Amino acid sequence: MDSEQLKSSSRRWMSAALAAFVEGPESYDFAVHHAGVATEHLLKAYLAGIHPALIVDGRHFDSLLHATGLGSHAGPLTKVKTIGLVDAYERVVKVLPRKIPIDKKALEPLADARNGVAHSAIHDSAQAEAVFTVCLRLADPVLEELKVAPNGYWGPYLVLHDKLVDEQVRQERVAAEALLVKARSLFEQRFGHMSRKERDVVLAAITSKPMITMSREAPRECPACGSRGWVAGEVSAIHRYEGGQVTIDPEEVFLDPYGFHCAACDLEVGTKLLMHLGDLAQGVFLDAAPHDYIDDETPVDEASS
Repeated sequence: MDSEQLKSSSRRWMSAALAAFVEGPESYDFAVHHAGVATEHLLKAYLAGIHPALIVDGRHFDSLLHATGLGSHAGPLTKVKTIGLVDAYERVVKVLPRKIPIDKKALEPLADARNGVAHSAIHDSAQAEAVFTVCLRLADPVLEELKVAPNGYWGPYLVLHDKLVDEQVRQERVAAEALLVKARSLFEQRFGHMSRKERDVVLAAITSKPMITMSREAPRECPACGSRGWVAGEVSAIHRYEGGQVTIDPEEVFLDPYGFHCAACDLEVGTKLLMHLGDLAQGVFLDAAPHDYIDDETPVDEASS
């Protein structure tokens, strides 16, 4: 539960992951597994640097006792229960909104690949490079927050890191541009024959409400046609870190986008390409009390314990 120890562990696991990756497809299972462990330890290093309690399972009281310096009242330290990769990611995102370029949906294949190798020796080698690169892109902003120099973490594999990240970003940018071209063409087909006044009336009607359901939405300008589109995302309370304490902002919540849709030109963008379309991937701060957006009911298992 020590930040420095977790940073050191993350560096060793990532070095082993990169070494396995360069061996080729026959070692991709080791690469995705080790990279997943390295990423989890790095996220925990950041959280533990704020307070060790942020990396333990809050439902396990003995673990909380150890994390708060009261381990003499708890069982052995070896039985401490900590959070996993996805929970660590979610906690870091809440403390560092807008700084993490990978959202939860993009993280899931990494967690699945790591767990698949660890528990049943199963992984999709065709997806290994993309999954592996998610680790690299997620690690970079956390390393910056921890003030760890890239050379010190990536070591002799820094050039490989840069090439993998650059190549994935290039492919995503090409795909994003293709979506924009298609959407602009469709917009012209639909509305190019209308007068400006007639077009404005029609657009005001069809873009007034979000087309994406199942989540929270916020209006954003469409990067293809300039009409009003809507980003959908997950909402969480704003966590502030000041003076060594994490507090919840009582007047704001944060919308973390995972999709965008424009009814005018049918531009529909998923998680992977949002970051390449202007500021669509940036979180949206909503002026509202957290309880207006977030279900804060006590889970049944906790209420009964």
